[in-house]
Amino acid sequence: MVPLIYYDSKTGNVERFVHKIKALTGWEVLRITENIEIKKAGHLVTYTTRIGEVPDSTQAFLQRYADYVTTVSSSGNRNWGKNFAKAAETIAVNYHLPILLQFELSGTQPDVQKLIHLINKEI
Repeated sequence: MVPLIYYDSKTGNVERFVHKIKALTGWEVLRITENIEIKKAGHLVTYTTRIGEVPDSTQAFLQRYADYVTTVSSSGNRNWGKNFAKAAETIAVNYHLPILLQFELSGTQPDVQKLIHLINKEI
């Protein structure tokens, strides 16, 4: 089974990150939109907004499709200190999901490799 990644991106950082994964693996990546319809389980990658919060668009997606989400990862900015990539922590608690990775901005190549490795362990 080929892994599937659902992602939410505001500034393009998360989009760049998941497309690095797609380029290396060929995995399917789907951007979260208001009218997205999903029927398959996948991994969620989102961003952290307003210095530690879950984006409204990610929250709306989870309200509809949380049962299809198997893990969560999020980007953030280390300048936010304890709120760095906190969206993953909030989602993990609220939806009882494992956190795979918290990374800065669009992630480094080691971050990309780590997430690929962790998703492969999950399937």
